[in-house]
Amino acid sequence: MKRMALLLSIPMAALAAFAACKAASRPVPAWSVSDGLKVPESVLYDRACGFLYVSNINGAPTEKNGMGFIARLTVDGAMVDPDWVTGLNAPKGMGLRGSTLYVTDIDRLHEIDIGTGRIIKTHEVPGARFLNDIEVGSDGAVYVTDMVTNRLHRLFGGAQAVWLKLEGYENANGLYLDRGTLYVGTNQGVVKVDLATREFALYIPHAGGIDGLRPHARGFIVSDWNGKTELIAKGKPPEVILDTTAEKINAADLEYIPEKRLIIIPTFFDNRVMAYTMTN
Repeated sequence: MKRMALLLSIPMAALAAFAACKAASRPVPAWSVSDGLKVPESVLYDRACGFLYVSNINGAPTEKNGMGFIARLTVDGAMVDPDWVTGLNAPKGMGLRGSTLYVTDIDRLHEIDIGTGRIIKTHEVPGARFLNDIEVGSDGAVYVTDMVTNRLHRLFGGAQAVWLKLEGYENANGLYLDRGTLYVGTNQGVVKVDLATREFALYIPHAGGIDGLRPHARGFIVSDWNGKTELIAKGKPPEVILDTTAEKINAADLEYIPEKRLIIIPTFFDNRVMAYTMTN
């Protein structure tokens, strides 16, 4: 009875905050890699090979210096090849289909053969200004965001074109494709796009901008580049998983491996890739 009376005496707002805190996923540091990394922007897990691919800008985000590269790591954080693919311009988002890795290159899209680590084809993207994230459909269609123009480009059948303009939204960035639905991270939150009709609407409002966007059993894990990583879901308040904003450690285009409960975050100007294990 005393416990019940105590709970009744606590304001509802405080109880809600306590519940949110209790429900929040608390990550445990797993590993950190810095050797050979230079402005790492994106991490992608290749289940078939067991490697992590890390795109490194190696300069300014819009600098065409030919110094960008992709490194390969193991899921345990061991550096396999820091210079696996070289000669890129500020590479960012990546996507996989079979033995081909796609990577954005400011205003170009490269196809890389995973077996050799060589660029086998480059697609010029006219009008592009800041190509960012990539998702690849089961039909082979490659979707790419442009964070400046807020356009979605599509490469399909060897031809690329502007597929959709996200009118009313800003900084289109992270992508996640689930069958017939494409989810896009923007400054306003997660936008849901129907692939068949190209109709779109705000699905999960979220302030602060979304860089990385990965699915989770309870919604999406998102990063905001400044350093905050959160779990968000429709109709629920965001749960802060990790926040390194005060330390000025960025959180760019992250990866999440659900079977390992592993969040892998490239820290951009901090020049590291940091992995954490989710505890719930």
